[in-house]
Amino acid sequence: MENHNEKCALKDDLSKVPESYSTIRFIMDFHRGRVNFTRLGDDLHTLSLATSKVQIGNDSLPLLEEAPKKYSFDFQVSVDHDDEEGLYNLFFHNCYGYESVSAFNLTVHIEEKNGENYLSAGEMPLPYLYGTFSALSFCLAMVWIVVLRRHRESVFKIHYLMLGLLFAKTLSMMFHAVNYHFIALEGKHEAAWAILYYITHLLRGILLFIAIVLIGAGWNFIKHVLSTRDKKIFAIILPLQVLANVASIIFEESEESDPRYTTWKEIFVLVDLICYGVILFPVVWSIRHLQQASKVDGKAATNLEKLRLFRLFYVVIVCFIYFTRIIVYLLKVCDFSLVLMCS
Repeated sequence: MENHNEKCALKDDLSKVPESYSTIRFIMDFHRGRVNFTRLGDDLHTLSLATSKVQIGNDSLPLLEEAPKKYSFDFQVSVDHDDEEGLYNLFFHNCYGYESVSAFNLTVHIEEKNGENYLSAGEMPLPYLYGTFSALSFCLAMVWIVVLRRHRESVFKIHYLMLGLLFAKTLSMMFHAVNYHFIALEGKHEAAWAILYYITHLLRGILLFIAIVLIGAGWNFIKHVLSTRDKKIFAIILPLQVLANVASIIFEESEESDPRYTTWKEIFVLVDLICYGVILFPVVWSIRHLQQASKVDGKAATNLEKLRLFRLFYVVIVCFIYFTRIIVYLLKVCDFSLVLMCS
């Protein structure tokens, strides 16, 4: 939605618009009770337009007066060919100096469907994908239970925490699959399933960071009591994780045109990266501690083995951050850029 004080898009000379810019321009004619439309650009000449109320003309739509000074019209756009796929934008212009100017209230209802499915082409497999991974995660949890029962003498509390993480991950993906299933059927999620997903997603995120920090700090492995600085890490991580999940919920529930969407998405990315940066500190501290302890006679071999494990753990965390955060973000940016170029 745009208000133009100096330039009116409705008065532009169509012959001067770049050929690469394809658009369908709708102009509301209140005196004649119709909406005139003009196709500009070769890409949209085959795009199918229809209306559900009155027979559509070759260059106009019916503009219905529902009440005094209250008008409505509807149209359907069918993307039937591959070359019509792309990124479509809808703009509303209220131009000063174009015939007459008045205040207005605008309500736009957009319904997007792929046949009988409300999910986009890229999202349609998600209910099955999340359901499959939920079942796989549950099987891994069962395997982990068997491992814990067979090796009770070498089981620490952190292993039970990891089991809880697996179950939280299972429930989170299961609720996410059910939520997407209802979106595909009805075009909106069921509040109950969405709330359950957000709760389990928050729990999974907190358990994941607690497990990583405890392992990185060497709890029950090289020490049985957390140090003061380890506790400070928890005091930083847990509130940040809550903030990151709140930001995630807000921007997922917002439309991209909503100003909150960009703000909270940037907050989520920033806070999430800070969390993953902070959890590296306990690992680095443990590595330094083991490097110093390895110089002590009698414990050199044991400490060197632990040092090798912690260095490997550090590499695993860095790779996890790189592939699940940085690479994913770059792929999304590149994919969006390709869509813009193709459209």
